[in-house]
Amino acid sequence: MAKILIVDDSSTVRDEVAGFLKNAGLDVATAVDGKDGLAKLKADPGIKLVVSDVNMPNMDGLTMVEKIRGEMGNSTVNIIMLTTESSPSMKERGKAAGIKGWIVKPFKGDAVLEAFKKLAG
Repeated sequence: MAKILIVDDSSTVRDEVAGFLKNAGLDVATAVDGKDGLAKLKADPGIKLVVSDVNMPNMDGLTMVEKIRGEMGNSTVNIIMLTTESSPSMKERGKAAGIKGWIVKPFKGDAVLEAFKKLAG
């Protein structure tokens, strides 16, 4: 069972983030978009942290978060957005949906590693 789920439509970003976290000894799974992320989260109750992009095909990250909190009724999984988006309205939507943090790409693993470990339990 994975503890962290990386959701991003860019295979480069997915591989970079997942590889960094795996090298740090964390259990990681990946998903290609919000729809895939929801399915993986439903299938693996061990996931404690979701790190997601915002702009993705099929289902964007913020819609996925709203479905996690609403349709799934999951208020315990920690969610962080890792995105190029920095607009205040998007950040407000994320905050209203219950995300824990907003990180603007590029990914700087060393700067967030301890926080990710803590959020992943």
